[in-house]
Amino acid sequence: MNKSTLPLPPPVFLLIGVVAVSFSSILIKWSEAPASILGMYRLLFTVLLFLPFLPWREMKILFKNSTLKEWLMLAVSGVFLGLHFLFWMESFSHTTVASAMILTALEPVFVVIGAYFLFKEKTSKVGIISILIAVSGSVIIASGDIGVSKTALYGDLLSVLGTVAVSVHMLAGQELCRKMPSIIYSFAVFLIGGLVLFVYNICTNVSLTQYDIKDWWIFLLLALIPNIFGHALFNWLLKYVDATTISMAILGEPIGAIILAYFLLGEMTTVSQLVGGMIVMISVMIFLKYKAAELEKVMALQEKSNIS
Repeated sequence: MNKSTLPLPPPVFLLIGVVAVSFSSILIKWSEAPASILGMYRLLFTVLLFLPFLPWREMKILFKNSTLKEWLMLAVSGVFLGLHFLFWMESFSHTTVASAMILTALEPVFVVIGAYFLFKEKTSKVGIISILIAVSGSVIIASGDIGVSKTALYGDLLSVLGTVAVSVHMLAGQELCRKMPSIIYSFAVFLIGGLVLFVYNICTNVSLTQYDIKDWWIFLLLALIPNIFGHALFNWLLKYVDATTISMAILGEPIGAIILAYFLLGEMTTVSQLVGGMIVMISVMIFLKYKAAELEKVMALQEKSNIS
């Protein structure tokens, strides 16, 4: 890790990124626009913000030499990113910020399950136990929301579907991220995801333009704050900080969102959300730390074999 070239210590940038992504749920709650519109403009406005910084010559060579399989995986990654925003953003219309955000912390769980079935990647007993505990935490959250209303439970389901969708997006793109710069990959999948939501809005007769000036500012802020100062910043930090550290930092998003929701939206957190949320967060933290330790062992063995 080349941390010396950073103008500030890595934790400062990680904190900026976590605060930025935490504002996503608040901005969604502040808008009265449909989720499909919020997601579409969030993605397409981000694409526009990327344009001045794209390495066009490298993109041309990269896309020219890409295989059919790589094009298909890029399409799948982009489509499921669009579906993630559709489901996840819609969940905020039915449930609280706390429930919707905590359930997104299950993403590593779904990624591991998908990796097992798609790539035959095995998980240790500790990993499996962590997954089961995390799922039990999400069940506690959902059971508490049953007592609130059926609408809240529906919102929880949408949040889980959004998390499954973003997990497919991650699995489809994991090999592509190793072969192309993060800005090119992000630009491509954001464009595809935005176009998917554009088609969805056209097919469902959702207006593309009839929104208040407040909503248009929110569309732009969603692209600028959580996408550019959040997710794009995390991608850039991968040059200096390991992926596990970033994954652990992103777990701060639900906590940040819940705190912001309390002060900016007046949303209170229920006992089931607190208990279930703590279970989910702790189990996912244990899982990520254990995966990091496993990765270090594998890398150490590879170094030994190379030396010998």
